[in-house]
Amino acid sequence: MNAPRPHHLADMTSEEARRAAEADTVVLIPAGAFEQHGPALPLGTDLVRAEGVVERVAARLDGRAVIGPALPVGVSPHHLAFPGTLSLSVDTFRAVLREYLAGLSAQGWRRILVVTGHGGNNAALTTVAQDLLAEEPGLQFAWTPLTPVAADAVARMPRGEVHGHSGEAETAQMLHLAPGLVRTERFAPGTTALSELDGLGRLARRPGHPSLQLRYDRLSPDGVLGDPSRASAGDGAAIVDTIVDRVTGFVEEWLKA
Repeated sequence: MNAPRPHHLADMTSEEARRAAEADTVVLIPAGAFEQHGPALPLGTDLVRAEGVVERVAARLDGRAVIGPALPVGVSPHHLAFPGTLSLSVDTFRAVLREYLAGLSAQGWRRILVVTGHGGNNAALTTVAQDLLAEEPGLQFAWTPLTPVAADAVARMPRGEVHGHSGEAETAQMLHLAPGLVRTERFAPGTTALSELDGLGRLARRPGHPSLQLRYDRLSPDGVLGDPSRASAGDGAAIVDTIVDRVTGFVEEWLKA
């Protein structure tokens, strides 16, 4: 028989949810994407990583946080050239999240943290946060990406000149969190050097330059930036542990403020 997961709002009864809200717990919302991740990683990679982090954060906080409903589909128009990818518009993503927040706020939760495994959601999350300052001043809303929080751990990994989507860092995290979903036999380098890109591609991937958004089929034939064969579960554990430490520490300080 299945047992209720103690930190999951979905597994609670209505009365248990009321008590959790009254206890001033933080709601953690994992957000991901439903998009291509090359030949070796599943379409749900970004949500798998976000859910893995919030599970560990909630366990560490031991009753001071609950895991709310996920946002499984994100803003992914740059991946639509690849089969299986689904994408929400920015307006739809924002609207769904705002409905979540409105419902949770009406039930008494005052602190909500979105943990997103997909960078394409960042702009929408930023605008939601800005709007809430004026429209819901009593609601404390925060959001965080995953890999940038552990940039120092990522920097210690072996990486090529071009790296990122479905490359070393994402693959390492999946090898740690969900190794059964990784098709290791399909590992192959994607785009690993700026010289492999055309002029627009080089502009889009050059560090320190203005942001230029291109479809991923312009950047990589198989949708991979980097060389996933360089990834290891050990590197993934270091990245995930760093993220969990920093997000947990943030929430602990938040609850004291």
